[in-house]
Amino acid sequence: MSLDKVTLEVIRCALEYAAEEMGIKLRNSAYSPNIKERMDHSCAIFDEEGSAVAQAEHIPTHLGSMQWGVKATLKYLRERGVELREGDVVLVNYPYISGTHLNDVLVIAPAHYDGELIGYVASKAHYVDVGGKVPGSMPGDASEVHEEGLIIPPTKIVEGGELREDVLDLILANVRAPDVIKGDLRAQIYAGEVGKKHLRALASKYGVRALKEAFKGILDYVEEITKAALRHLPDFRVRAEDYVEDVGDGSKDAVIRVEVIKDGDKVIVDYAGSSPQVLAPVNAPIAVTVAATTFVLKSVIDPEMPVNAGFYRRITIKAPPATIINAQYPAPVAASIETAQRIVDVLYLALSKALPERVPAASCGSMNNLLLGGPDYEDGGTWAFYETIAGGYGGRYGKDGVDAVHCNMTNTMNTPIESIENELPLMVVRYEMREGSSGPGKWRGGVGVIRAIRVLAPTAKVTVLGERVKHAPWGLRGGMPGAPAKYYVIKKDGSVVTLRSKQTVTVSRGDIVVVETAGGGGYGNPRERDPRKVLEDYLNGVITHEEAVKYYGVRVESLIKGPVSTVQGVGGR
Repeated sequence: MSLDKVTLEVIRCALEYAAEEMGIKLRNSAYSPNIKERMDHSCAIFDEEGSAVAQAEHIPTHLGSMQWGVKATLKYLRERGVELREGDVVLVNYPYISGTHLNDVLVIAPAHYDGELIGYVASKAHYVDVGGKVPGSMPGDASEVHEEGLIIPPTKIVEGGELREDVLDLILANVRAPDVIKGDLRAQIYAGEVGKKHLRALASKYGVRALKEAFKGILDYVEEITKAALRHLPDFRVRAEDYVEDVGDGSKDAVIRVEVIKDGDKVIVDYAGSSPQVLAPVNAPIAVTVAATTFVLKSVIDPEMPVNAGFYRRITIKAPPATIINAQYPAPVAASIETAQRIVDVLYLALSKALPERVPAASCGSMNNLLLGGPDYEDGGTWAFYETIAGGYGGRYGKDGVDAVHCNMTNTMNTPIESIENELPLMVVRYEMREGSSGPGKWRGGVGVIRAIRVLAPTAKVTVLGERVKHAPWGLRGGMPGAPAKYYVIKKDGSVVTLRSKQTVTVSRGDIVVVETAGGGGYGNPRERDPRKVLEDYLNGVITHEEAVKYYGVRVESLIKGPVSTVQGVGGR
C-alpha cells in the first residue's frame, strides 16, 4: 500500500495537532503554577519503535531529550522483560535514561488499536519538587545526583488502566507539595489518554497498516527536507569554545569545545576537548546535548521545517563520556539545563564563522532558575516554588534582539504575579525591564528583566541556578556584550548579600530575593545604528543618555524638544 502525498501531509498535521492538544489538556489539568501558568511541559507522538513522528511547539530541552529518552526507556524495559500492555503507563525521571534532570518527569503510554501496538504518546513536565536536600530539588552545591531528589527508573504508574497507588504513595512521601505533584502527574496521565484517542482515530480512519506506513513516510519526508536544505549551504569546518561558570568550589569554570563539520547533506558535531564531568550540578546527560545541538542546527538550517526523528538521521554527535556534555552516573545534573544554554551559545559562535547572517549574537545564556520553599511552621506542611526568568535575546542580522523573553532551550511563559501571591507565601515587589542591559550594536541585543520577590514565610531556602555572571553574552561582527546577570538578597536591615550564579541560602520573612537577568549581545557596529532607533531606545528606557552618546555616538537631549527628524549625531554624524 502506498499513501499519496496529500494523505501523508494530512496525517502529519493531524499528529502534530494531537501533540498540541495533549499539551493544552495537560496545562489545563495541572495544579502547579509552573505547568498551568508557565507551561513547563512538552508532548510528542512516537512510532512503535520509539522514534518521534510529531511534536508540539513546546520546550526544546524537553523535546530533543525525549527523542533519546523514549527509546532508552523502551530499551530498559525490554532488557528486563517488562512489556507495556494496553492501559499501562510508565514514568521515569532517571536522567541518564530520560534526559535532563530529576524534576523533568517523562510519562509514556503505549497506544493500541484492536489489540495491536500502533505507537506511543509521551509528555515531559517539570515538577516543582522531587525531594532532595533543598526545596525545588535543584541544589547549587550538589556533588552527586542522589542529593537532587528521588530517582525513579522506568516504573509502571498505571497498570491495566488502574493507578498504582503504592507507587504514587512512594513518590508523594518523598516530595514537598505532594498535592501539587499528584495533580500534575494525573494531568500527564490524562494528556496521554488524549494522545491515544487521536492515534486510535487515525488508525480507525486509515487502517493500522496505512498509519504505520505514514509514520515511515513522515520520517523520510523530514529527512529529505533536511538533506535538501543542507545541500544549499556551503561545506565548512568551524570551531569554538565557551564556559560554564562556578563549578566545583564556585570559583572555577568548565569549558565546552566544539567542532562542526558540514559535508554535503550531513553534519558532524564533535565535543572533544570539553571538560570532564565535575562535582557540581552542571553536568549534562547526553540527551541534553542532543537536544541543544539539534535545536541550533535546525534553527540555522531551516527554522520553518517540521522536525521529527528524520531530522536526527542527518546529524552525528560525538560527545566523549564522563564529560560535562555526556555525564555518567552519579554526576549531579540539576543545572544541566544551564549547560544546554551554553551548548547553544558555543554552537552559534562556531557557526557564526561560516553562516554569519543566520546566527544571532549570544542571548542571555541562562534560564535564570529561581527556587524558594521550605516548611511552613505556621500552617503546617511544606511548600515549593520554581520558575525561570526571561532575559534578552541576541541581536540578529537585520533585526534587534527580543526584549524580556525566554531564550533558546526554554520556551516557557511568565509566571503571573497574581498566581504567585495567591498560592504561595511570596510577594512580588518589582518586575520590570532592566535598563542598560542591552548589548550595543547596529542591531542591539534584547534587554533583560528585574524580578524581586519578598518572602512572607518565617523562613525559606532560596536557590539560584544561573549563568552569565562572569562571562557576559558576547556580541557579533562588532556588536558589544550584553550586561551580565546579577543575583542577590536584600535583607530586612537593608544590607545586600550577593549570590554566585549557583548557590543556596536561607532567608527570613521580609527578605527580598532579586534576579537581574542578562541582556542579549549586539550585532554589528553600534555606530552604524539608525539614530532614530537610538532615540526610540532612549525614550523607551532601554538605554540612558550616557549610553546613547558612549556607544552609539548620538545626542538625544535636544530631540526631546524637537521632531524625530532632527536627530543629531556626534563624531561626524
